[in-house]
Amino acid sequence: MNRPLDRAWFTRDAPVVAPQLLGKRLVAHINGVVCSGRITEVEAYMPDDPASHTYNGQTARNAVMFGPGGHLYVYLSYGIHYCANVVTGEPGSGQAVLIRAIEPIDGLAVMRLRRSNRPDRELANGPGKLCQALGIAAQHDGADLIGGLVTIVDDGTPPPQRPLVGPRVGITKGVETPWRFRAPAAAVE
Repeated sequence: MNRPLDRAWFTRDAPVVAPQLLGKRLVAHINGVVCSGRITEVEAYMPDDPASHTYNGQTARNAVMFGPGGHLYVYLSYGIHYCANVVTGEPGSGQAVLIRAIEPIDGLAVMRLRRSNRPDRELANGPGKLCQALGIAAQHDGADLIGGLVTIVDDGTPPPQRPLVGPRVGITKGVETPWRFRAPAAAVE
């Protein structure tokens, strides 16, 4: 079925969209190769959240987060690896959902090469790992998730009825906010 999500789907607040992303497919058409995976773990970020990149207002780095929902916000974390976020909300709201992990589906051979032949369970079980596996990098910042090189599609798999909910990880501020959502069977980094 692989139906792209429409713009209105993304205009809701990040903590609402985040658990609904679980089970959707993240698809990347990079350098003529299609790789995809089922989203298994996400974290929501709102503008009044001290852990959000938009907490101190709009900058050149986070400008995409202030645009319309349904775009990709990509940033380099610690100068080492890229992280991909789904921009949510209305234009100007400055919110997004970090995609923390996917279960690889298409393009496994390419993902293995991009990840230096790591075991399959380690191909995309972290935000930097999934970007490397899918080929997502700085040039994809601002990509339209509705019909662009990177898309999110609904293949009919429903989100889990009871996602695991807990505090976000890898941050120092706002850690206690329970906006990390995981599919119950998702591998944890």
